[in-house]
Amino acid sequence: MTRGGGKAKQTVKRGKAAKPRSAPRRTGPRRPSLLARGLAAQPFSPAVLRRVAVTVFVGVALIILYQIASMTGVNAYLRAEAVDAVGRAGFAVKKVEVFGANRIDRVRVYDIALEQRDRSMLAFDLEEVRQDLLRYGWVADARVSRRLPDTLVIDLVERTPVAIWQDRGRYTLIDSKGVILPGVDPASVTGLPVLAGQGANERMADLDRLLDAAPALRPQLAGASWIGNRRWDLRFKTGEVLALPEDAKRAADAYAEFARLDGVNRLLGRGIRRFDMRIAGRFVLRPGRDGDLGDLNLISASDRTTRVEQPRTDNENGG
Repeated sequence: MTRGGGKAKQTVKRGKAAKPRSAPRRTGPRRPSLLARGLAAQPFSPAVLRRVAVTVFVGVALIILYQIASMTGVNAYLRAEAVDAVGRAGFAVKKVEVFGANRIDRVRVYDIALEQRDRSMLAFDLEEVRQDLLRYGWVADARVSRRLPDTLVIDLVERTPVAIWQDRGRYTLIDSKGVILPGVDPASVTGLPVLAGQGANERMADLDRLLDAAPALRPQLAGASWIGNRRWDLRFKTGEVLALPEDAKRAADAYAEFARLDGVNRLLGRGIRRFDMRIAGRFVLRPGRDGDLGDLNLISASDRTTRVEQPRTDNENGG
């Protein structure tokens, strides 16, 4: 209102004009997550998935419980109780049956089989018994089994003695691999050749290959000596000694030639003390005092030169 009676003007103060609201943006349907899409694509129903989840959960829980029981000793206690229960029920080793033991000491087999402290059939370690038996020289192979309720059955495959090894005055049986066979008197096994020399038993396979060069002479072999850890001297039942060279190939060739010469000239059994074929191209004969040289000049038909030496009174060491 103004002075002077004039009409008062009323002024209306307006605020700022409101901005027009924009229309809401249109959006398409929201895409499901990768997990949701994967679940939707699998062929199993929700019920099957729940059963799988429960099974996995239970399995994990059992594994955890087993580990806890192992660490706390519960497993060992339960196993010991189960083993004792089986033994108290009559399932304990009381008898041992052994098959295939011809030369082997049966008492030793029983001792090996019953060394285990726990005699319960459930706890008896068959493989341990088998390995203990294989460490015994005579046993080439063994099979150990249970016969309920209380019998342990042992089937043995024995090694076959092929020679007697003489070492520093002691005689022992050995097989084709040179394994020592204990507990049997070598005198009780007749007809075996005698091997002499340190380490001769370990060369048994080499000797077999050498003798294969002339199989016809095997029955006449009395023994062999491993000389200086490098070569063989062969001894025949008629008393002669054949000295062979060191190299395995040369020794086999010399032995085969000796067999041929014996077949033609009958070298064995006529009193010759020693045959020496160590040097290539030479065949040295050392007759005994009563040796019959006879027609040994026929040997000159071979590619070796025959030389006859006079008998000696000293002991031949064969080196």
